[in-house]
Amino acid sequence: MKIVIAGAGAVGTHLATWLSSESHDITIIDHDQDTLVKIDSHIDAITFSGEVTDFDVLMRAKVDTADLFISVTSVEEANILSAIYAKKLGAKKTIARISQMQYLTDEDTLNIREFGIDELISPESLAAREVRHLINTNAASESIEFENGKITLLGLDIDKDADIVGKSMAEVAKLSSKRDYVVVAIRRENNTIIPKGDTVVEAGDHLFVITHADGMEQVLEVTGRRKIAINDIIVIGGSRTGMHLARKLGKKFHVKLIEQNAEKADKIASMFPEIMVLNFDGTDVEKLEEEGLKNADVLVAVTGNSETNVLTCLVAKDRGVKKTIAMVENIEYLALTQSIGIDSLINKKLAAANFIYRYIRRGDFVTLSTIHGIDSEVMEFNVTSKCKVTQKAIKDLDLPKGAIIGGVIRDGEGLIPTGDFEIQPLDKVVVFAKTECAKKVGHYFR
Repeated sequence: MKIVIAGAGAVGTHLATWLSSESHDITIIDHDQDTLVKIDSHIDAITFSGEVTDFDVLMRAKVDTADLFISVTSVEEANILSAIYAKKLGAKKTIARISQMQYLTDEDTLNIREFGIDELISPESLAAREVRHLINTNAASESIEFENGKITLLGLDIDKDADIVGKSMAEVAKLSSKRDYVVVAIRRENNTIIPKGDTVVEAGDHLFVITHADGMEQVLEVTGRRKIAINDIIVIGGSRTGMHLARKLGKKFHVKLIEQNAEKADKIASMFPEIMVLNFDGTDVEKLEEEGLKNADVLVAVTGNSETNVLTCLVAKDRGVKKTIAMVENIEYLALTQSIGIDSLINKKLAAANFIYRYIRRGDFVTLSTIHGIDSEVMEFNVTSKCKVTQKAIKDLDLPKGAIIGGVIRDGEGLIPTGDFEIQPLDKVVVFAKTECAKKVGHYFR
């Protein structure tokens, strides 16, 4: 596939890195020549220096022959305009990054898709959605749902006093009379382990577990985690992410949004009267305590400053807040969640890159997600009668090393398969696979 990416920021660079590794023909446009020089040194891509809305630059980048044009600069207007231009020039599909939610929620007034943009993405909205999901599955630091929660992948930290520490996977399996979950991977320091029966759980491990709705409690019991009851939530920062988040959470929980800028705080309060908006510096511990910090169940810090978000969450954790979530700009921070003492870290740019990556790959898969910090992918396949996986029991399929079938959705019910399980046409199958064998797995579902 020929893909042109406009914008070499964090979203564009991550996309280019992922897609070039899959042998796509990648072209990158950006006005910053120094950034493009760095990209040239480690990504297999053609680069063009110039403005993404410049017709001449778009023509030199051969946008007219592109299968997909993705505009993800930091300027919303440039993304929209360049995507419209690209479509007019001949690009088959176009995606534009936006910040204003009106484009997504008020299509009756202005449907931007009518101008030739096939998909709009809002990193702020995607980040807010990720936070909401983490709150709903609050014992986990990562959570990915399949088929509206019929099957869920959870990322869980293992504390030193957890009962499973020192036990092998085979011994862990015996702790429950019925297995309603499967451990598909372990992140240990900087290594990804696909566990076998003799793999022993260590303190500090981060387990990735696939389960269904009925198995959630069993997973939490086995791993020593506890889901918390949530009523009171504090959101630090009236950023677009903060506003999206507070507006959605306010329908279900008691939410306080804290914004340092008085003018912005007044504006948010008038826009969302159902939310309690407070005007003070979210790093002011004394004020936070006055506003009931120790009684808060969750604190989410989504200001524009990563360090502020991290430090505020650390203070909240020290004061007894049960769940803390911080938004960070540096994607490399995401692997540090457990070591720094915060429950979950999110990055809106990575959320956007993940969304676009799934969009590109959806011809092969129903859903695909990457998890930062491990070299693995989670895929959901639709099964037809032609698929190889319907011909034998799972244990006899000879799947590539590093691939595990973790869940099956059949007739609307989530199932955790054993080795004797036989996959049937019309099933949806969730597979966890190390990156190097992910493509090989796809052959079994064609």
